[in-house]
Amino acid sequence: MIAVGLTGGIGSGKSAVADLLVARGSVLIDADLVAREVVAPGGPAYQPILDRFGPGIVDPGGTIDRPALAAVVFSDPGALADLNAITHPAIGIEMIERRQALAETDSVVVLAIPLLTAVHRETVGLDAVVVVDCPVEVALERLVAVRGMDRSDAEARIAAQISREDRLREADMVIDNSSTLEHLGTEVDRLWDWIEQRRRNQLP
Repeated sequence: MIAVGLTGGIGSGKSAVADLLVARGSVLIDADLVAREVVAPGGPAYQPILDRFGPGIVDPGGTIDRPALAAVVFSDPGALADLNAITHPAIGIEMIERRQALAETDSVVVLAIPLLTAVHRETVGLDAVVVVDCPVEVALERLVAVRGMDRSDAEARIAAQISREDRLREADMVIDNSSTLEHLGTEVDRLWDWIEQRRRNQLP
């Protein structure tokens, strides 16, 4: 198995790259999906979030209202730090367990982690880190035009993430997604060849 950490800022196209890698045969462990599971009723982060943020962030069905919670945390750095302190350990444990379940296979395992830092190399056990990159202005326009976000909300979410410079500093490979889908496909082909070479180098 080779474990590849995949990261990129919001609006960078990380999910599109993940989908293209899955189409080429990789196994995806997505931190965003794991995050939804750990905050679901009965999940390890559900009750601690209610205890910290109160019943106002729960919808009538008993699940956490993600837009309501986002409205609180993205305008309050302290609240965001509290939320991260609750959710990140639970997400990390689950992702490590899923990675370990594939340790004896020959799979290319892609771990998509939006807030990937240097610490993840050791804690999650990453063989390489890939960063999907585009200028902040391009990401902002995508969030507004494609996702329909309010510009100020999109700017706040970008500001709350790891900086572009810090992400690039951790990269073993950078995928440029500032252009067309055709260009992105070519970039992912280049990435896949690079991953396959690294995997071959691991073989005894």
